[in-house]
Amino acid sequence: MTTTPISVDGNISFGMPRILALNLLVTDTDCIEQLLVYDDETTRSEYGLSALKIGLLSLRHACGHIDAETVKAEAGRLFTDINHVLADYRRQMNDGLAAFLKEYFDPETGRFQERVDRLIKRDGDLEQLLSRHLGTDSSELANTLATYIGKNSQLMKLLDPQESTGVISTLTHSVSELLTLERNHILAEFSLDNPKSALNNLVSELTEENGKLKQDFSRQIDLMVKEFSLDSDQSALSRLLRRLETAHQTISNELSLDNESSALSQMSRVIERATEAIDSNLTLDNEQSALARLRRELLEIINKHGEKASAFQEEVVKALAAMSARRQESLRSTTHGKDFEHALCDFVSHEAQRIGDIPTITANTTGRIKHCKIGDCVVELGCDSAAAHDNYVIEAKEDSTYDLAKAHAELDSARKNRAASVGIFVFSRRTAPMGLEPLLRNGDDIFVIWDSQDMQSDVYLKAAMTVAKALCIRQNKLKTNELADIHTLEQTILEIEREAKRLDEINKWTETIKSNSGKILDEIRKMDQNIEKQLESLRQTAAGLKTILD
Repeated sequence: MTTTPISVDGNISFGMPRILALNLLVTDTDCIEQLLVYDDETTRSEYGLSALKIGLLSLRHACGHIDAETVKAEAGRLFTDINHVLADYRRQMNDGLAAFLKEYFDPETGRFQERVDRLIKRDGDLEQLLSRHLGTDSSELANTLATYIGKNSQLMKLLDPQESTGVISTLTHSVSELLTLERNHILAEFSLDNPKSALNNLVSELTEENGKLKQDFSRQIDLMVKEFSLDSDQSALSRLLRRLETAHQTISNELSLDNESSALSQMSRVIERATEAIDSNLTLDNEQSALARLRRELLEIINKHGEKASAFQEEVVKALAAMSARRQESLRSTTHGKDFEHALCDFVSHEAQRIGDIPTITANTTGRIKHCKIGDCVVELGCDSAAAHDNYVIEAKEDSTYDLAKAHAELDSARKNRAASVGIFVFSRRTAPMGLEPLLRNGDDIFVIWDSQDMQSDVYLKAAMTVAKALCIRQNKLKTNELADIHTLEQTILEIEREAKRLDEINKWTETIKSNSGKILDEIRKMDQNIEKQLESLRQTAAGLKTILD
């Protein structure tokens, strides 16, 4: 069984098993409901183990088993000692290697230079070897070439054209005999004196086929003349004339108005009856006609629609008036209902869990920076995301002293403190700087204006969370050097920003609600549909990126 060191109360112990069997009986209804979301038993077990791991790590972190500053100081001291040891070893290694290389490669006293001089000098080893094998007429190379390709060699005898047994003489004699034989055979096939020659057979076959063709052509012409003759009642031309006469008589009978049973007479009577029926149903003088009934039904539908439109407009005016009254009452209140940061954390927690992410409220806990609590909420992307386990931080302020530059600096500290890739800074609409866009992105920082008392502003915060998730996916994609449709993400983010600007204009139109209620309702419906469409496109793109990464 493999063991690994385990930290218990700050001490490292060995001998702990890697595998521990637990038989858990879950009785909590919330836990049971969450576990039953997964039908597959293996998936449910993995989800339970992940939840158990998160809980245990959270408890261990809460107990403070390891002092991060102590570990950092000891690690620094250990790295310093290792650097000193490595520097000494590197210096000794360089000195020994230099002395060894100098012994062999020194230009004046090195062994390598001495060996090279002895090899390449005049009358040296290399020159003597080349002279012995290549330099003279009696060398080994010259003797070998004379034996195999010299004047008296067997190869030269075979290539000599004067030799009767040579290759050229033998080849010339064989080609001459073969050409003579083939010429005699071809002349025999084209001779008329030979009754079995190919030319005699061709002439006989052409003569025979020509006679048959003349006889067949004559018979075919006789048959054709008989078929086009009017003297014979059974010829094709006579049968055609009889059929034409019969068809002419039938057409004349059917197109005659004198015959009551003809097709033309029947059609005339049908048209008369149809004309009478149309005249009776398309008149307003008859209350029972189809046109009169259609007019009454249309008037009833128009009247009902007008009544419903008036009632709906009155309800909208009342609802907007009530919303305005509640907003004014909230602004006059000193507490503004729920604390802004707490309300934001509640909304983010609910929305993150709805889309499968893991929210963590960190407003009262310190982060990576010592004694620093910047960063109200951290959202970790779920396992189904293309950038699983990446996170982004959300910082909220209801403080009129914060402008865009100060918010950017605060968000930069929040991302560092919470080890987040992307940050969202949420301004309260009550204290937001003048002229600030409701949704603004600057690199990996997103700025949004939100009102906890106005449900219409929720779409800005939802869009900001979706954009932050897309930016995390893009950063993860760039880290892994994979190809993905980043351009689609950028276009979708820009589209969401444009729609947010349009939605902010709609909020301004509410000042003149009585005269523009129909326009506002129509634009709100269009904006909601367009934003939902863009968010769905963004989700599909993120899912495609996850598929590529997997």
